[in-house]
Amino acid sequence: SLITEGLLQFRLSCRRWVWDEESIQSRKIPDDVAEFFTHAIGMLSPDHLNALCTLSCFGASIEISVIKILEEGLELQLQKSFDEAVSEGFLDKTNRNYKFSHDRIQEAAYSRVDQDE
Repeated sequence: SLITEGLLQFRLSCRRWVWDEESIQSRKIPDDVAEFFTHAIGMLSPDHLNALCTLSCFGASIEISVIKILEEGLELQLQKSFDEAVSEGFLDKTNRNYKFSHDRIQEAAYSRVDQDE
């Protein structure tokens, strides 16, 4: 995102947002939402990306009880990665489940699943 790349910053001293307009305009920002999400999830760590790909195989959402079973069977720390994805806006969390915050995010994650796995 523009903030994590340092192109957009909030300066407390001036109490306003400042940005590098030339660098922002030179960035290639996808016009298509699916392409945007595909690029965005590609920036995740391999563990977080793997967790989102795993979730995408179950559809738009997954119950926390199922996650616990998967963690034991696959020896993965899915819930930690899902919590990180919540903080980055890729997933929403309720008391009982995690769900993709947009259907295009699920599609982008699923498109990265290795079909041979």
